[in-house]
Amino acid sequence: MKNVPVHELISKRRSTRAFSDRTISDETLLQLFEAARWAPSSFNEQPWRFILARRSDTRAFEAMLDCLNESNRSWAQHGNVFILPVAKLFTTHNHYHNRHAFHDVGLAVANLSLEATAHDIYLHQLGGFHIDKAREHFAIPDEYEPVSIIVLGYAGDISGLPDNLRQREEKPRQRLPLEQLVYSEKFGQSNDLPQQ
Repeated sequence: MKNVPVHELISKRRSTRAFSDRTISDETLLQLFEAARWAPSSFNEQPWRFILARRSDTRAFEAMLDCLNESNRSWAQHGNVFILPVAKLFTTHNHYHNRHAFHDVGLAVANLSLEATAHDIYLHQLGGFHIDKAREHFAIPDEYEPVSIIVLGYAGDISGLPDNLRQREEKPRQRLPLEQLVYSEKFGQSNDLPQQ
């Protein structure tokens, strides 16, 4: 199946591992967080919180690096900014467990990601990190849960990456075909959309 055309911000977005040393301005960071702020959420809870660590803030940047698995730390250390998205686990209106919190944080991060792409900034979300270290380093209360660590920066030269990472960067992006993702009538049944 060939790709169906989508907006350029979606097709251009990429999770790179090679970053330049160009600084992301505070004004641009504000725009990224503003885009995240406007994401939809269940009951308008807006359960996202973000901890920011710029390269210029050595203590916070090093603390964020310390949270990463070694395999991620080796290349993520060259990013310009780290963001730690955190989910508020309980609703404000009745203090029930918010089972949609991670979904809603994901929507906010998607908005942030598209806004970053509009500024030619690339980001890579990392699930390989130590949650307990993140809690300790950044004093995250129990009613909040670290979701991921995001490294951001302008694109750099992939030739500086180790061979295994450079080869991954050079590979074309791959996605499952729609017929494996979209069903009609019941789970697993082929969809009735026109085939491309």
